[in-house]
Parts: sequence; C-alpha cells; structure tokens
Amino acid sequence: MPTDFLPIKGNYRNLIVFQKTECIYDITYYFAHKYLRPGDRTIDQMVQAARSGRQNIAEGSAASTTSSETELKLLNVAKASLQELLLDYEDYLRVRGLSQWEVNSEKSVKTRAICARHNDSAYYRDAIQSRSDETICNIAITLLHQADLLLLKLIERCKTDFVQNGGIKEQMYQARINYRNKIQKS
Repeated sequence: MPTDFLPIKGNYRNLIVFQKTECIYDITYYFAHKYLRPGDRTIDQMVQAARSGRQNIAEGSAASTTSSETELKLLNVAKASLQELLLDYEDYLRVRGLSQWEVNSEKSVKTRAICARHNDSAYYRDAIQSRSDETICNIAITLLHQADLLLLKLIERCKTDFVQNGGIKEQMYQARINYRNKIQKS
C-alpha cells in the first residue's frame, strides 16, 4: 500500500535555526533575570518572545507533515517574535547609553564567527557568566540576526517545497490516482 504522500518530517531538533533559538532563549532568560529589575514587565516579554521563537519553529516543523500552511504561518510567527526580541535588546542598549556594535567592528566580526560555529546553548550559558550586559546584548543581537536569516531561508525552502510538491490533499489525491492506475494495469 503506497504511503509516500505523507513524508516523515518534523525533526526540528536537527535544524540549526532551532538550535540557535534555544541559545537565544537561554541567553535571554539569564539576561532578563540578571539585568532587569524584578517586577519589570520586560522580563516576561523578552523571555516569552524568545520562547515563542523557539516553540513556533518546533510546532511548525511538527505540523509540516500534514500542513504546509500551518508550518509557514508558525515559522513566520517565530520570525516576528524574534524581531520583537531584537528590538528589546536594541532598546536596552540605546536607553542605557550602551553600544550596539557596528556591523563591521572587530567585536562584531569576531562574535559573528563564534556564533556561526556554536549552536549549543551550554556554550553560551557558560560564556555569558563573565560578560557585561552590553556584551550579552550584542551576542544575542548577533544570534538573532543569524536566526532571522536562517528562518528566511527555511521559509523560502518550505514555499519552494509546496510549489513543487503541493499540499497534503494534492499528494493524497495523487497517491490515490497512482494506486488506482497501478491496480487497473494489474
């Protein structure tokens, strides 16, 4: 019995963008609780935006087997949540007179290279312990930009996959037609 219309998908833990968003979540949780005052609503907002980025990638990936539409919507929600978090980090730096590193500065170039190599949240949980709030913000901003680019590429891949293969209803219909044709030829 043919079942190739329902490909196995949803292994989100292997997605680099998921791994990066886990790092972002862990950094944000630490940062918000260490550098923001207890009771500040921004703590919950930042942590929830980081969580939403991560969780929506997982949920979208899990739904991808049967719904390309749901997958695309949730990946876009993840992207929007991470953009919200990016603004929070930028705001933190700006209102406190701290520096957001210029894109081509030595610190920024070095941080981008390190962040490109490391997708393990334990690495960042250890590394940020001895860093200033300004440095942690800039590390988070770097990871957020990398995650944004990876999400954009993943969304484009999902769109291409949908155009080339159709949705689940089309695939189910085609599988049924192929099966009927095979039976009739037998």
